[in-house]
Amino acid sequence: MSDGEDARDLSTANTLRERTDVNAYLFWVLLNANRQLVVAGLATVVFVSFMTLGILKPVSLQSTMQTSDMVETLFSGLVGAIITSTTLVVSINQLVLSQEIGSLGTQRNRMDVTMDFYQNTDELLGTTTPSEPNVLLKKLIDVCVERARALREAVAGNDSDELRSRVDTYVDDLEENADTALDELEGAEFGVFEVVSPALDFNYAQKMHDIRRLGENYEDEIDGEERAAFREMLEAVTMYGPVREYVKVLYIQWALVRLSRAILYASVPALVVAGGVVVFVDATTFPGVLFGIDHVLWVVSAAFTLSVLPFLVFIAYVLRLATLAKQTLTVGSLILS
Repeated sequence: MSDGEDARDLSTANTLRERTDVNAYLFWVLLNANRQLVVAGLATVVFVSFMTLGILKPVSLQSTMQTSDMVETLFSGLVGAIITSTTLVVSINQLVLSQEIGSLGTQRNRMDVTMDFYQNTDELLGTTTPSEPNVLLKKLIDVCVERARALREAVAGNDSDELRSRVDTYVDDLEENADTALDELEGAEFGVFEVVSPALDFNYAQKMHDIRRLGENYEDEIDGEERAAFREMLEAVTMYGPVREYVKVLYIQWALVRLSRAILYASVPALVVAGGVVVFVDATTFPGVLFGIDHVLWVVSAAFTLSVLPFLVFIAYVLRLATLAKQTLTVGSLILS
């Protein structure tokens, strides 16, 4: 065993956030926060920023509108940008549909591969593979816990105190990690991030690496029964990997569909508002002040915020999907974070 392996403790953090160096609040915004809430937060930032710039500007917006067509030019550009954004929706849908469109032979091959995998999970679970993603993940984690405990029992009579101690540490850490993930999976339904988040929290990649290293480092000190327990433990955590990735991919496709719909829903009012400002609003449309600020500044700031809403929706969803992809770039025991 290398010095690095000797020094590294087998215990790891129980959540993905704790295993990364990302600030807790930033991590919440990137992954766990409701996307509608993130959009609302971004819209608030845009509105407040626009208002602040308007207040700090030496010349009032109303005076500027009397001498230039700056506002009209801005919103004219937004009208074109909003219309162009519909092509983004087409691209997103093509990305999703490309995974579904195929010949009969392609669909048959997909079904054959899927059924082969289900047969493997049937054997691992000892029962028919659940159809609900959250239940399947829970069952696989339960099997990992059961086989970890079986491994501890298998090495209980081993003469090596060091081996028994390290296996105990490995099993205790896996049980704690599993308890955290199982608690989060309770009651979760597919289509929301609450299914994917606990799936990421269960650190199967580290568990794969640790069990392989333990088996290799103590190869000469274990008998056939103990070696079989190591293999069964590795089989359980290895099976979890592709299932987690499959659930993640399904969620990404689901999220992309929701993103395209959200952009379309936001584009209609955004287009109406931007077009309305271009056609109907000038320096005399909204006279007066509110809280010492010209009405026109309130209106233009709100109109600008509504007009960029489709882009804010896009940002909110891509922040989550990009972060999710970054944290799950590999399948197996290669650990990047």
